[in-house]
Amino acid sequence: MSKLKRNDIIFPDVSYKIIGCAFDVYNNLGSGHIEKYYQRALSKAFQDKGVKHFEQVYYPLYYHGTLIGKNFLDFVVEDKIVVEIKKNERYSKSNIDQVLNYLKMTNMKLAILINFGNNEVKFKRIVNINS
Repeated sequence: MSKLKRNDIIFPDVSYKIIGCAFDVYNNLGSGHIEKYYQRALSKAFQDKGVKHFEQVYYPLYYHGTLIGKNFLDFVVEDKIVVEIKKNERYSKSNIDQVLNYLKMTNMKLAILINFGNNEVKFKRIVNINS
């Protein structure tokens, strides 16, 4: 049996592990929890599956050398993928904009936006076309 893998997906092996962990979390916890509980569970799932990750990664925002803001990325996985989690029924433009800004800021190529909704877990892969 051949392994199904697309050639146009960036970091497919790690992406599949991330998404698998998200489904595992949702299948075990179900719906209705606050975002930080999904984040804690996802961190544990990454740990259990041997996925190298950092949680609540700090990135400062500067304007002409002056610190004007602080960003905290939910996860950076394998030093190459930003993972942002939400708890909504659908993605908003601000969710997408937030992740695109994180990609620009970190100069990473890929982000995965995971949404733990009431009836399912959804994900979007967002590619930084400028990196």
